[in-house]
Amino acid sequence: MKTTLLSILVFLLFISQSNATDLSTQQDDVSKYRVVYKGDKGPGVGKNIVFIATDHEYRGEESLPALARILAKRYGFTCTVVYALDEQGNILPGGSNVKGLEILDKADLLVMFMRFAHFEDKEMQHIDNYIKRGGPIVAFRTSTHAFDIKNDPKWEHYGWNYNGPKTDWKDGFGEYVLGETWVSHYGTNHKQSSKLIIEKSQAAHPIMRGVKDMWVQSGGYTAEPKGTVLARGQVLNGMTVTSEPDKTKELLPVAWIRDYQVESGKKGRAFTTTHGASEDILNEGFRRMVLNAAFWAMGMERSIKPDNDIAFVGPYKPTTFNFSGYKANVKPADLAGWDSLIMPGEIVKKKGK
Repeated sequence: MKTTLLSILVFLLFISQSNATDLSTQQDDVSKYRVVYKGDKGPGVGKNIVFIATDHEYRGEESLPALARILAKRYGFTCTVVYALDEQGNILPGGSNVKGLEILDKADLLVMFMRFAHFEDKEMQHIDNYIKRGGPIVAFRTSTHAFDIKNDPKWEHYGWNYNGPKTDWKDGFGEYVLGETWVSHYGTNHKQSSKLIIEKSQAAHPIMRGVKDMWVQSGGYTAEPKGTVLARGQVLNGMTVTSEPDKTKELLPVAWIRDYQVESGKKGRAFTTTHGASEDILNEGFRRMVLNAAFWAMGMERSIKPDNDIAFVGPYKPTTFNFSGYKANVKPADLAGWDSLIMPGEIVKKKGK
């Protein structure tokens, strides 16, 4: 009897240790996909912001951690930046190998810079849960076409050009949640920059407090969003702030807000801008607008001051946005701390066909 009891106790101890090891392995596996910046003072203490960075061209893998550091260090938020990784565990811009989105379950804000993603089922479920609870969203540029999901009946309605039986979801997440999906470029990308002009009727909006002289290098998008337009883009004939306006182009929306609500879900706030490339956030006016938007989305308008500190934390030396190459062989852990360079590594050109 004693031998049998001892055997059972040894077996239970073995199972307990095995489960603990499995859990530890899972946690280690998930941690490889993220970098966390935790602030300790300011209005954001106790609040969690999740950033998902995976686009192919505009170097969102650089702009998002830079913004995360500002919100964490200067305002106290806990900011977690999640990346898609390649088989070697390096950041893969535009990839869909993302893990650990259960952190959305306790997130106070989701910040997106995504393009044509197709995450696995359990990760999509966490995104869906967040949307249905009306979680606040700040979305950059290609996030209007964040998902491209084929041959997956459970999640295909998130796809940017969805046209299936869920009619509310026509044209997918971008249209239904953010208010616009991908339409087209407006002007010549990489050759025409834009000045962003605040909509007169929204000059007093909290997101525009202290915002002035906005200029961005990423090209314009065609957009007619469902929502309140905060700013419009004046396409310029050149890549400098002093370039002449393109008189053939009208002023189209480049930043807007809306209250979204999916079926069987709660209402939530969303801010979207069709800009946000790596070098766009070097412009103080644009950077202030998107940081203000984060506070607004969380209902923290009282914390938006026209002179809030928006200086970068640590070195930020952005790569010029492009499709042909990115800073390769960089792991999320390489971006840890306040003083690591964003972005380290060498630009690796994609091989031609």
